[in-house]
Amino acid sequence: MDIATIIGIVGAVAFVVMAMLMNGELILYINIPSILIVFGGTLFVALASFTLGQFLGAGKVAVKAFSFKAESPLDLIDKAVEMADAARKGGFLALEETEIANRFFRKGIDMLVDGHDAEVVRQTLQKDIDLTYQRHDQGASIFQAMADTAPAMGMIGTLIGLVAMLANMDDPKAIGPAMAVALLTTLYGAFMANVICLPIVAKLKLRMEEEKLNQELMLDAVLGIQDGQNPRIIEGLLKNYLAESKRVKDDEE
Repeated sequence: MDIATIIGIVGAVAFVVMAMLMNGELILYINIPSILIVFGGTLFVALASFTLGQFLGAGKVAVKAFSFKAESPLDLIDKAVEMADAARKGGFLALEETEIANRFFRKGIDMLVDGHDAEVVRQTLQKDIDLTYQRHDQGASIFQAMADTAPAMGMIGTLIGLVAMLANMDDPKAIGPAMAVALLTTLYGAFMANVICLPIVAKLKLRMEEEKLNQELMLDAVLGIQDGQNPRIIEGLLKNYLAESKRVKDDEE
């Protein structure tokens, strides 16, 4: 579980709700027409901008913002060094029974065992990296579309409320509900965009970059093993993927 995402969103919601409660009852901030305009309108506008499959698939991608945790690059480097050492001693067939949890890494090693050319391995794994990044970026773009649409739907709701208010100026009882729609749709639009959608977009992009970096590290590891490089040379190469502080700390250890 990604604790930062959960704490961040839940904390933001909690503070907004606390502010509402300090200014009266929570029921004052609940308006069904406003909810329909903003939340319903935003979802369907986003659906209209993508295919049905892409839209439904965004939910699976969004899970990464809450539960996905990228593997440690240090663990991947250690695994690569271990396999490089095994390959130098027993050949590529010695890697066939090696336990590899990461499917991308497993795919690359299986290609070595099957005897594929280095260029074929590079092109295949690079295409896998590019397509994975593209799929995740597509999921993030759906939430970005909702973040862009929600405030606009809030403005549409505000205009609807103002029209209803002006049309009923001779009826004081109708002015209040119309004004509530006008104000609450703006609130809902800003809330949906800034408290829900934009944090998910930011976290998905962070996860995308982390996963892409790890896959590029594994690609270099596979090619280094295939080239028969010394395990220590491979380790030094792969450590370039680490931040300077982590490199220094690992060397000290």
